[in-house]
Amino acid sequence: MMTWRGGNLGMALAILVAALVVGLVGHTHRAAAAPDWKAVEQALGRAGTLMPGGVYRVGIPRTDLNVTVQGIRVEPAFALGSYAAFKPVGDEAMVMGDLVLLDAEVTPVMTRLVQGGLNVTAVHNHLNEMSPHVMYMHYGGHGDAVRLATAIRDALSASATPLASPAAASPATGAPSFDPKQIEAIMGRSGALLNPRVFQVGVPRAETITENGQELPPAMGVGMPFNFQDLGDGKAAITGDFVLVASEVNPVARALRANGIEVTALHNHTLSDQPHLFYMHFWAHDDALKLARGVRAGLDLTNTKK
Repeated sequence: MMTWRGGNLGMALAILVAALVVGLVGHTHRAAAAPDWKAVEQALGRAGTLMPGGVYRVGIPRTDLNVTVQGIRVEPAFALGSYAAFKPVGDEAMVMGDLVLLDAEVTPVMTRLVQGGLNVTAVHNHLNEMSPHVMYMHYGGHGDAVRLATAIRDALSASATPLASPAAASPATGAPSFDPKQIEAIMGRSGALLNPRVFQVGVPRAETITENGQELPPAMGVGMPFNFQDLGDGKAAITGDFVLVASEVNPVARALRANGIEVTALHNHTLSDQPHLFYMHFWAHDDALKLARGVRAGLDLTNTKK
């Protein structure tokens, strides 16, 4: 039988504790390692942007489509933006996104998403009177980031979505006929020009939003984007998402209707979010400042960060 003397036993315990600490530190380091975003970019075929909250977001706009709403041609940046948003989870990733699809593309794309191990969480319209008719498919998944990106690209290859990286755009020139600073003043939040004709104000909710225990930063698709597309002479078309808890849905709908703004869709985007959220899409075209005041009336009824 092996026996330990006091000094030897103390040393052995110290070595054991040190080994455990090193092992735990090493495990923590490995679990926190971010995915290789360059490899994700190569798998998707498009570069993304690293955003607040550690989210790597890749935009895939439907620049191939010529869509009108009530006779107004809508720009891809305004209402036709597919995307994939990745967030590190340990040494893997979660992904959430939205795909803009023609009716005939919905089933083949869904089939490939499911075959690739991704979950479809919603299929719906965003706007009415669209020509051609367009649907929006939300999806999510968890696992190796490159595998997820490969599955998304394979699914999109069943549609006419442009998959190649776009050529470098020329520097944006021009400005909308409305004043973005006035829009910001009315909305009480800052915004940004997505291009010379589309201005966006993004508003996050005040709560911490989670999906299966993982926090979802706004860039994962749970923020409120309010888009203004210039129509000339100070007029604009507007669309976007109000992200609402159940008690806010009808007060916001009433406020929008009282201000001449159509409610065009109401639905979920995810399945296990906490708090459970509803997404209200809207549309109107009129004087841009008048529309901003209408949107602000709805926004004031929600629990958002100021």
